[in-house]
Amino acid sequence: MDQVQDSYSELFAEVDALHHKVEQVALPQELKEKVGVMLERLKRMVRFGGYNEEYEKLSHYIDWIMMLPWQYQTEDNLDLNRAKQIMDSHHYGMVGVKQKILEYLAVLRLNRDKNRVSRAPILLLVGLVGTGKTTFAQALAEAMGRKYVRIPLGGMGSALDLRGQSRLHPDNEPGKIIKALQLAQSRNPVILLDEIDRVSEQARSDIMGVLVEVLDPGQNERFIDHYIDYPFDLSDVLFVATANNTRNISTAVLDRMELVEMPSYTDQEKIVIGKQYLFPKLLTEAGLSADQLVIADSLWPQIVRPLGYDSGIRTLERTIRSIIHKVAIAVVSGSGTHFAIDEMNIKQFLPE
Repeated sequence: MDQVQDSYSELFAEVDALHHKVEQVALPQELKEKVGVMLERLKRMVRFGGYNEEYEKLSHYIDWIMMLPWQYQTEDNLDLNRAKQIMDSHHYGMVGVKQKILEYLAVLRLNRDKNRVSRAPILLLVGLVGTGKTTFAQALAEAMGRKYVRIPLGGMGSALDLRGQSRLHPDNEPGKIIKALQLAQSRNPVILLDEIDRVSEQARSDIMGVLVEVLDPGQNERFIDHYIDYPFDLSDVLFVATANNTRNISTAVLDRMELVEMPSYTDQEKIVIGKQYLFPKLLTEAGLSADQLVIADSLWPQIVRPLGYDSGIRTLERTIRSIIHKVAIAVVSGSGTHFAIDEMNIKQFLPE
């Protein structure tokens, strides 16, 4: 009998330890009370079986709610000159797109100065592959001093991937929205909804339905993930979505976003991007210095179009990286330390 009583005492102590963990964290009071009811139920289960399985589930749930940023958020940096410098450092050209961002930051700043709440617009960046949609979202987060998290939607096959699984389900876990907030450790990050037009056709209507709730200012103050099962306020999150086109995006979702078209790059713009942005960055990544590889200015049109027209800069980046890596091999193998690429040897470096 004493052994049984000791066993009960140990289990009660485990429950009390969970309760103590909850009390140490700044959770919404209503959620704390809800967890308290769960813990009392767990104590009752000590005498009637099923304790171990329920303890593991509840312990995992408490770990999750403790990791979420219920209260903490970063302070916005709304310096327009700084924002412009950061966007310029990431992207050449794109004047119209940058102007949209600066307009938004200006409105935020004016409202903040007057202690008024200004809802962030949901930006939808639409453009062909390689036009810089994803990196624009990163630049925006950097400019504002916010955390940045990317959620890939390409090929997503279930709305539960966004909203999470109920704790009654055997494979229960939070959805990608809650996971993004946990990763950001801030309740006002920039969350990139990448490739919003490429979700699975079978699940498209359900996923679009969840996105309406996530993006609608009238609904997202009380977004409920099935696993957390308690409202989380998404109204301070700055959502940015990307798409190649709008054909597969529901009208209801489009109505809640501000469409920003990402133009294709001209050859002249690509030459500037290649020389001033990509080439120095890729040289550094490869461990080479600027004086170890020199490319003649007259060759850049060939580097920009080694295999024909391309709307974005991904092919250009791959071409430059390939050139640099071939030079890296030559340096490591002892063929030389400094290389100059000109009309005579360019074919050795370009893709066939």
